[in-house]
Amino acid sequence: MSDGGLVLAAGEPPINFRAHEIRAGNVAGARHDFEQMLRELVEACYRGARLLEANPGDWGIDVVLGDLAGQVVIWQAKYFMPVVTVSHQGQIRESFSSALKAAAEHGHKIRRWVLCVPASMDAPMDKWWSTWKKKAEKDSDVRIELWHEGQLRQRLISPDAANVRRHYYDPYQTPMKPEPGRPEVVQVKPENATAMETALFVRQLREAGHQQVSSAKLEFFNAELLAREIVDKDVPAEVNALVEAAATVHSIWETSFNEVAELHPAGPKLPGLHASVMRQIRGMGDSWPTELRSTPVHRCGMMHRIVEDGRAGWVPHWENVIVEHRDDQPAQMPAPAQRSPDTDSAGALT
Repeated sequence: MSDGGLVLAAGEPPINFRAHEIRAGNVAGARHDFEQMLRELVEACYRGARLLEANPGDWGIDVVLGDLAGQVVIWQAKYFMPVVTVSHQGQIRESFSSALKAAAEHGHKIRRWVLCVPASMDAPMDKWWSTWKKKAEKDSDVRIELWHEGQLRQRLISPDAANVRRHYYDPYQTPMKPEPGRPEVVQVKPENATAMETALFVRQLREAGHQQVSSAKLEFFNAELLAREIVDKDVPAEVNALVEAAATVHSIWETSFNEVAELHPAGPKLPGLHASVMRQIRGMGDSWPTELRSTPVHRCGMMHRIVEDGRAGWVPHWENVIVEHRDDQPAQMPAPAQRSPDTDSAGALT
């Protein structure tokens, strides 16, 4: 396997310096993580050397080898990504000048100054670097080197640096959020199933020609239990997740309703609408809010809750069905699906 022209041993993962940003979560943290890696890499490559770390703001040093009372080698880390350009010239000049100034003030001699960057230079920057390096070496009597991404990789794939490479660059995955436990699916008691025959969501299904609605009752019943638990606990993250899930489910229904209605503009039914919506909801997977513990049963039940709230239906005249239903009987909710006072008329949390 090759990476940037370097041949890695069989089974070795390619070295991606973006891993520092993944590990740290931001660019500022990546800079510090890169500096830590560099220190460990130098220590691995120069066994027996005494390594010191100095305050970069005062000494212009990230990693130093040697005695600060004598001659030293300095490694200066600069996390320039994804490419080193002319915009970085000032920082490089400033770092080198700071190192020379600190050496003069504190009485040590810089023998070698190594700039370490996890990227390559573009053509204009490479030309500038060659010219600046030659002049700076002549003026300061300091040997200047560049460890760019290719040279860093060469050192990292050496046997001496194996532990450093494994720690920082073996395939790194962002820690996954712990998945909340799946809630239990509660079976519907016969008396509750009978009571749900008068529910609006069942009437909408019957109007669409559904003969079997027992699974819909199970879904609705469990979604109501889940919603009540979330409202009672009043944990903001879970409440927000419930609102988000309801909005997403309603959006799926609305989009599907409009598509099917265009295909059947004059028909009394909307063939395939219910099946399409439920299939999409069951397949939401990672797009379902992680804070909302649920199973496919609960997710589909969220759709039935929206229908029960009078915001959706399964036939073109679903709004007329709502009016007729309300005229026929008082709105009743089967136990335990009592609406919480913390929900509005649409079932969304306020």
